[in-house]
Amino acid sequence: MRRFLYIFVVLVLLRSGGLQAQNELFTEDEMPNGVNYLPAPPDTTSVDFMYDVLRYQWGKQQRHDKERADQAFRDAEWGIGIVCKIFSEPFGMEISKENTPELYHLLEMSIATCDLATHKAKQHYMRKRPYARFNEPSLVPNDEEELRHNGSYPSGHTMLGWSSALVLMEVNPAAQDKLLARGYAYGESRVIAGFHWQSDVNAAMIAASAAVARLHTSEIFLEQMKKAKAEFKKKSKH
Repeated sequence: MRRFLYIFVVLVLLRSGGLQAQNELFTEDEMPNGVNYLPAPPDTTSVDFMYDVLRYQWGKQQRHDKERADQAFRDAEWGIGIVCKIFSEPFGMEISKENTPELYHLLEMSIATCDLATHKAKQHYMRKRPYARFNEPSLVPNDEEELRHNGSYPSGHTMLGWSSALVLMEVNPAAQDKLLARGYAYGESRVIAGFHWQSDVNAAMIAASAAVARLHTSEIFLEQMKKAKAEFKKKSKH
């Protein structure tokens, strides 16, 4: 029985990895490399790092605001599930595989591909996260051990939120300000949670913009964007 469960779990994991790879429009080497165009993380003796520390302290203060702390806790989720949850309201329509299949697939491709644009910089710098540097608890204790061994710069969550906001505002330009505000707040949640420095978030917003620009060089992406726009236009009439 245990052997059967083990095989089943392995197959599920392999299948999930296959689906992720299937949605990638470019390889990691084809995506913009943050090591080559982003500045290095602030040196710990610099004024910029002092600002990072001040923002970390600001983030801890924000945890006293229950509503904002709860949002930052929920925003610790990563992937298309959280994208659908947090952007449906500002988008003005339920985003889901069932309700908006074309838009959902557009986001699947965008998320899988844009995520590749943070890997090399994270591995190159392996910046220690705020909660780890100060040996203090984060807002999401269950994520601490796993992320302790993952580079902080640039922020992968911010890449997810900002790139998703950019893609969604192209489908629904009328909602652009609300989408961008939520995408910005998603990145800010990482400072509040104690998992990222402000400079991690700032760099990821630049990286996300570069990654989305790269998406627009893919004919597959452009065709799927047309399908998502047509779907949105049709549903907006009902």
